[in-house]
Amino acid sequence: MRRAGLGEGVPPGNYGNYGYPNSGYSACEEENERLTESLRNKVTAIKSLSIEIGHEVKHQNKLLAEMDSQFDSTTGFLGFCSM
Repeated sequence: MRRAGLGEGVPPGNYGNYGYPNSGYSACEEENERLTESLRNKVTAIKSLSIEIGHEVKHQNKLLAEMDSQFDSTTGFLGFCSM
């Protein structure tokens, strides 16, 4: 049984629309590719940002540890001077 209109006007070997002329499949695929690329770019940006935040957190923790050490030294010095 042959379906009317399927594959008519499509050059042999052109399977971009899976043999369905004017089906919109190609337009959907192009939209999916565009959206996929947009999502990929957003994920890359978020990944990069999270890595930068991780580096900043490590740096801030190092500064806090140094401040803690300095406060401990100052407290010990002040306690020694008041005796």
